[in-house]
Amino acid sequence: MQIQEIMQQLEQYGNETTKRIYKNHGAKEPLFGVKIADLQKIVKKVKKNYELSLQLYDTGNSDAMYLAGLIADEKQITKTELQKWVAKANWYLLSEYTVAGVAAESRYGLELAREWMKSDKENIASAGWATYSGLLAIKPNEDLDLSEIEGLLDYIRTNIHNAQNRVRYAMNNFVISVGTYIPSLTNKSIEVAKSIGKVSVDMGGTACKVPFAPEYIEKVKARGSIGKKRKKVRS
Repeated sequence: MQIQEIMQQLEQYGNETTKRIYKNHGAKEPLFGVKIADLQKIVKKVKKNYELSLQLYDTGNSDAMYLAGLIADEKQITKTELQKWVAKANWYLLSEYTVAGVAAESRYGLELAREWMKSDKENIASAGWATYSGLLAIKPNEDLDLSEIEGLLDYIRTNIHNAQNRVRYAMNNFVISVGTYIPSLTNKSIEVAKSIGKVSVDMGGTACKVPFAPEYIEKVKARGSIGKKRKKVRS
């Protein structure tokens, strides 16, 4: 499929109800309002396609940008391209899922996570924390810097409530990810999560809620899933 054909398909899949929901969550125009399930129909046709993913992301259309992340080839995408992607990610679905997912699966995941987390721009910083969370989900624990991760937990304990809105959400998810994917740090994650307490995030008047980290980790622990890794971040 060519870029023009895909854009036409996206427009056909779009609907006003979904568009309104996305905009309530922070999506910016232009967008058609395409459900993820419909995007997956296109993914089945095009598979991974490096060049097409770049073209789709460059359209600036939110639906096309999300689709770009689903078909991006993490082995071919460059660090420079990922830097451009995060700079253009104008709402959390793109920054914390599309960009973070591709970055975590790429060879540049750790260095970009470290860099982006320090940004004073909300969407870039949240993308950094989300990228690191993605790495925790897929990387063997022996390939992770556990002392650094433990230090990040301490940093979150002190700084989360003063962080920017979506950064608070991503930090909270990081605590959950450490607790669920790194058994040796599960107890510390729960302790930090309890110390933090409930995290307040403006969800844009939607019904979405911030996961309560201690409770979330304990549920994963109860079903015997602590330490179980995922094959990939994107879905």
